[in-house]
Amino acid sequence: MQSLKEKQLKSRRLAAMVVASLVGVAVVAQTAPKVPAKPALVLGITVEGLSDTYLELLRGYFGANGFNRLINDGVVFTDVDYGPNIDATAATAMLVSGAPASISNISAATVYDKELRRAVSILNDASTLGNFTSETLSPKALAVSTLADELRVAEGGLNGVYSIAPDAGQAIILAGHAGSGAFWINDVNGNWSTSTAYKEVPNPINNRNFTSSLASRLDTLKWTPSIAPELYPDIPAYRKAYPFRHVFQRNNVDRYRAFKRSAPANREVTDLAADFISSMGLGKGKTTDMVSLAYNVAPYPYSKDADSRLETMDAYLRLDADLARLFATIDAAGPGMNRTLVVLAGVPAPPAGKRDEERFGVPHGVFSPRKAQSLLNVYLMALHGNGEWIAGYHNNQIFLNAALAKERDVDIVALRRESSEFLSRMAGVCRSFTLDDVLAGKAGNDAEAMRRNTVVGHSGDVFITITPGWEIEAADVNAGQNSRPMVSRLGTPMFPGFILAPGVAHRVIGTPVDATVLAPTVARILRIRSPNGAESAPLRF
Repeated sequence: MQSLKEKQLKSRRLAAMVVASLVGVAVVAQTAPKVPAKPALVLGITVEGLSDTYLELLRGYFGANGFNRLINDGVVFTDVDYGPNIDATAATAMLVSGAPASISNISAATVYDKELRRAVSILNDASTLGNFTSETLSPKALAVSTLADELRVAEGGLNGVYSIAPDAGQAIILAGHAGSGAFWINDVNGNWSTSTAYKEVPNPINNRNFTSSLASRLDTLKWTPSIAPELYPDIPAYRKAYPFRHVFQRNNVDRYRAFKRSAPANREVTDLAADFISSMGLGKGKTTDMVSLAYNVAPYPYSKDADSRLETMDAYLRLDADLARLFATIDAAGPGMNRTLVVLAGVPAPPAGKRDEERFGVPHGVFSPRKAQSLLNVYLMALHGNGEWIAGYHNNQIFLNAALAKERDVDIVALRRESSEFLSRMAGVCRSFTLDDVLAGKAGNDAEAMRRNTVVGHSGDVFITITPGWEIEAADVNAGQNSRPMVSRLGTPMFPGFILAPGVAHRVIGTPVDATVLAPTVARILRIRSPNGAESAPLRF
């Protein structure tokens, strides 16, 4: 048996070990790196047509607290890459889901309906109803989760997740499936609208629609230069002598569509977002809230002049002021910018709507999709007999009549190949690929990117590239939307992006970054799951 003295000695040793371990834990706790607090508010922003060229050109014209705050204090991505054949809606889906179109199922704002023989919104959902609109839209077509969804799940549905955009497609994609509300400007009545797919219609929406509606104010709104025309850089003298003036009169049936593409529409988005933050206490509770916005600085398609650089620069200057005002609202009435995560990224804009003037001698032509379909149908009838072999055209894609091919026992793959070979010899077509070429990774200079941006269920049978400089007849462009002329330009532009977050130091990433990387990167900063379709690893700062 142990003596009393031995027992006491053993107890002292044990006590010493416990004390030493506790001291060690305390030392580790004191020396462990401090983890930044989780942001109280997430501000997600997409800017259609955002260009680093204009950001650099106008940086000296910006204030200190808008774009310059992002440029100086945030992580700067000089080149966010979405790949070819993608519009703002599909790019937004890629940003928030971390998944390409082939996985997210969102290939464009509109898709071609072979039965209706026209383009329809990719978000059409007859099982829903519209609030302040007759549109029946929902996020049902989006096949994956988004950052908004994952943040909502992480907070047990107790947080507020809202989106505000001029366009319905971007608003719904930004809000995701689980969002509290998505709001956009209706093309017909100018109301801030939403869908019954979302449960909330907050007071700021009702207040605007009932007491300060766009319809009651639009006649009085005008868009003119915000500074003296001679102060804008790199503008020809004649444009400075004849500055723009755009109004939105009641007798113009397109006035709401025109307004939505203008710089004043960005101000409407900012006004509503500031009202949400200040009146709803977003970011001031115990959960992380989210507000996502869509802006536009693309060349104004309703300008009478083919050179709309003056309008574009003015849109940048006005948006810079809007961003500064929004950040100031977060500081004054929200959680403060030191507790806010800001993610801003440019997304693609439609091609320019007007070709260069004849006097410049730039080669040009007019491509008529209607004539192309007629000629192709005549050719296929000569090969396979009479019938309507063409089902339609949309977004530079030819849709063949698969039912007729099956009835005549014509192999659809061979029919695609015959059609592609014929179209490639047509004036105004510089390239042509079949759907099979695209899926096999044999289409274009960036075949893999084209494949991943293609959704088989929505795509045509033959993809054509219009000769650069040629104008696509307006009546055949994006049928089902407001049809305006487009001028073909080759090349896939990249867009700047920014992340401004507590605990994340400024740095510039000057190499191309795949757009699918941003969602998992933001999820890592928020310490939540990445969206379920995101395969890319997050960046580490």
